Amino acid sequence: MDCIFCKIVNGEIPCYKIYEDDTVIAFLDVNPKSNGHTLIVPKEHTLDITTIDDNVLLHIFQIAKEIAKTLQNKLNIKGYTLAQNNGKPQEVKHFHLHIIPVYDNEEELIEVEEIYNKITQ
Repeated sequence: MDCIFCKIVNGEIPCYKIYEDDTVIAFLDVNPKSNGHTLIVPKEHTLDITTIDDNVLLHIFQIAKEIAKTLQNKLNIKGYTLAQNNGKPQEVKHFHLHIIPVYDNEEELIEVEEIYNKITQ
């Protein structure tokens, strides 16, 4: 399979991992829309909202709540957008949920590694 997210899950491609359990992995987007932009990806390959297991979907949203709290505490975000694409707008054909932080003022993008260090310290 030539899925970039499956390669990340399998450790074939490095990532800035901020959470992992038996079901999902969460990591910083390397092309972020804002500082702290995070992706939550199920470890089992599944295409989109129509194919994902309901329990996995619920788990992803539970983890999103925890990651959002971490981003609020570590990056002082003022809110966030949850986004999930299906079909044509889906760049990677593997279900994933975006957590896109929002700040009081438009923030200049910082290197992902620097954001990773802020989150994981």
